[in-house]
Amino acid sequence: MVKQGCWLDDVNCYDSSECVERKENIDVFFCCCEGNLCNQKFHYNPETVEPTLNPVPPKPDLFPTLLYSLLPIMAVAVILFISFWMYRHLKLTYPPLLVPSQDPGLTPPSPLLGQKPLQLLELKARGRFGCVWKAQLLSEAVAVKIFPVQNKQSWQNEYEIYNASGMKHENLLHFIGAEKRGNGVDIELWLITTYHEKGSLTDFLKANVLSWNELCLIAQTFVRGLAYLHEDIPNLKDGHKPAIAHRDIKSKNVLLKSDLTACIADFGLALKFEAGKSTGDTHGQVGTRRYMAPEVLEGAISFQRDAFLRIDMYAAGLVLWELATRCTAADGPVDEFCLPFEEEAGLHPSLEDMQDVVVHKKLRPIFREHWLKHTGLSLLCETMEECWDHEAEARLSAGCVEERIISMQRSTSIISPDDILSVVTMVTNLDFPPKESSL
Repeated sequence: MVKQGCWLDDVNCYDSSECVERKENIDVFFCCCEGNLCNQKFHYNPETVEPTLNPVPPKPDLFPTLLYSLLPIMAVAVILFISFWMYRHLKLTYPPLLVPSQDPGLTPPSPLLGQKPLQLLELKARGRFGCVWKAQLLSEAVAVKIFPVQNKQSWQNEYEIYNASGMKHENLLHFIGAEKRGNGVDIELWLITTYHEKGSLTDFLKANVLSWNELCLIAQTFVRGLAYLHEDIPNLKDGHKPAIAHRDIKSKNVLLKSDLTACIADFGLALKFEAGKSTGDTHGQVGTRRYMAPEVLEGAISFQRDAFLRIDMYAAGLVLWELATRCTAADGPVDEFCLPFEEEAGLHPSLEDMQDVVVHKKLRPIFREHWLKHTGLSLLCETMEECWDHEAEARLSAGCVEERIISMQRSTSIISPDDILSVVTMVTNLDFPPKESSL
């Protein structure tokens, strides 16, 4: 207490009956009041301090956060997608240099190909085991057959067949080389061969008809290639050529050169017969169903060399029939191209369909009546029948068929409309080579 007493007059004390202190400065409190002894008691009312309320922070806007988080991820994804697309695109258009194989199960690639630029140009066909591209190797057009890695066995087998001794022949597709492209899951297995612009016999017959001489040329060179493939030839310059069964003979696997001579392609299912080596007994029902011989459809194959060669000859007879359907030699209409048994079993026959047609009903492709009135076609029909005989042992060999076609062409080439008697004599006395059944 510093001072206490009465004041004469102070406007601050009016109407105040109690002495309520107020803070004048840091150390002094002052109060005044009006009335007798009103300052006997005094008290202090501290200032009411209103509590400070912390404002509730507003909920953050998540959209910018999500946007800033997702944008980099989306950008990376787009970049990866574009990079992958460009990689695949450039890989097909400009394949990388050869990557040496580290897989001991893969055949080493051809050494010279890796040093030459090979550019894929146009996809020509897709098949059971891969696809075929037209490509350019330096200035030369080539065909590239590309196998996915899961079909490595087919690629490996075809490579080994092409590299067997004695496999260079004008009526077998010419092999250039093999390569492995890519790594990991992107591995592709390539076979490079000569490219033939006319394509397969199937495609050619769909768009073209044949004269008698053209039919004979294609048929003769086709069976000549098959006869060479089937033949076992010792003492060649590059070794002993083994007998080989193709096991997928069909018009799609016969290619035509620019001069209409034929060459046989696609050896992915081919089987070599080497002295002292067993063929095994796990070959099963391989090939194209439409061209399967009765014994293949029945699953009653004898696992001997001759049995496999006779299976090829059954299919060869069907290919000869396809040629006949598009020949203009006979005096009658030329059929639209159709595959063997297309009328009987449709375009996509099942194994059961073919068993019913070929094994149970023993049907074969139909001969048109006007074919049998043409000397050459009539003799060709007889040859077909002996190729697709139900009894495998009765079928002709490829060499015998080649000789027959040569004889047929020679006989018909001297036919003259002015010399009917000579025609009759010539046909009557035509001496075919004996039918061979010991393949």
